[in-house]
Amino acid sequence: MRNRKWLVMTLILAGIVLVMTTAVAQQKKPLTLATASIGGAFYPVGQAMTTVINKYVATVSMTPEVTNGAVENPRLVGDGNTDFGITNANTAYFAINGQKPYNKKFENLVALGNLHPSVFQIVVLSRSKINSIADLKGKKVAVGPAGGGTIPLLQSVLAEYGMKMDDIRANYLPYSDGFTQLGDGNLDAAIALGGYPMAAVTEISTTQKIRLIVPDEARFANLLKKYPYYSKIIVPKDVYKQEEDIPCVGINNIFFTKKSMDEKLIYDITKALYDHLDELGAANATARQIDRKALSQTPIPLHPGAKRYFDEKK
Repeated sequence: MRNRKWLVMTLILAGIVLVMTTAVAQQKKPLTLATASIGGAFYPVGQAMTTVINKYVATVSMTPEVTNGAVENPRLVGDGNTDFGITNANTAYFAINGQKPYNKKFENLVALGNLHPSVFQIVVLSRSKINSIADLKGKKVAVGPAGGGTIPLLQSVLAEYGMKMDDIRANYLPYSDGFTQLGDGNLDAAIALGGYPMAAVTEISTTQKIRLIVPDEARFANLLKKYPYYSKIIVPKDVYKQEEDIPCVGINNIFFTKKSMDEKLIYDITKALYDHLDELGAANATARQIDRKALSQTPIPLHPGAKRYFDEKK
């Protein structure tokens, strides 16, 4: 009788241990990814990225977060308010070096790899009298959210025309709100920075005829010479129903985190994402523009876990 009781107790204890072990195994580490405002490119790309990562890294549950965008994200990650982020190549460089718009160095930031390029898109309605960057002076312009990556690039473009932010009537709005206001006739122009096609620009182009305003050839060339992290990206005319292909200012984006993140975790996340770019591209059209030959050519150092992944690919 006593042996039977011990047997029952042993089986019960074994069952409890099994349940507890299974529960622990099923627990996933919650992680966050700072993206941007809804209506831009970072948020849907971030959604696709987290879906792929969660599928292939069984130990994590990553969630995309709505933020003010490229300028804010390095602060959020650097200050420990979120785990991962997406930002522009220039803002990542500015952040680790403490250059404007940052007032301190975020030297704890490291990259996992490059993402799609962002395209600087200045949009007006076709009936607008704005035909050049210079014509924006004194006009009401939606420039994206205050912490977005649009601002540093806009400042660089305006400077080529001897202008500053004070020379335009800047409205700091999420992309979706800015382009809605443009379509309603409340603004003269709206600006967005993201991969094409951007949801906010596509939406207005389906109901209104629009034009994209770009720097003239000489100023464009000077801009590229002065800022090597900028590039010229051609937006095909069919994307936004234009009469010809549009040469726009572009800049690469990066996927980044903190140095303190576990090396194996970062290796697993890097491998999950970059081993499945076809799947990422199927989920998000912007992700198809990722340059697979330049994934590790980031403006800030790679995390050791990411470096190990790319070293293995050589």
